[in-house]
Amino acid sequence: MKLDFVIRGSDFINAGEASSGTKKALTRLGISPKAIKRAAIAMYEAELNAVIHAGGGNAEVEIFSDHVQIRVIDNGPGIPDVELAMQEGWSTAPDIAREMGFGAGMGLPNIKKNSNDMSIETEIGHGTTLTIMIRF
Repeated sequence: MKLDFVIRGSDFINAGEASSGTKKALTRLGISPKAIKRAAIAMYEAELNAVIHAGGGNAEVEIFSDHVQIRVIDNGPGIPDVELAMQEGWSTAPDIAREMGFGAGMGLPNIKKNSNDMSIETEIGHGTTLTIMIRF
């Protein structure tokens, strides 16, 4: 099964639609609640990163019999220092995001913690592709 979602930049009201849609699809397929929770957390964090930092993007979700693969692709500024971005508490979130309770610097660390595999492809000025794999 393949799902595609558009993620709109700075749209905090609708942020979470992709993760919610993915969670519903996994639930309908009878995937274990533990795996669904991990996928929903990782997807939500990736989605919020696109909303906050990249002006939006797209999410592609492929569900297989033993795992789900999530790709979030954006055309944002790219990540200058991936190693630094992976540190808990480090954030470049703007004040508007922080005022709403986002931007605590836990996004990428939470994605890594909840996934079996995570890769980041980023190019300054051209965007980032985050690929997440969660086994059932």
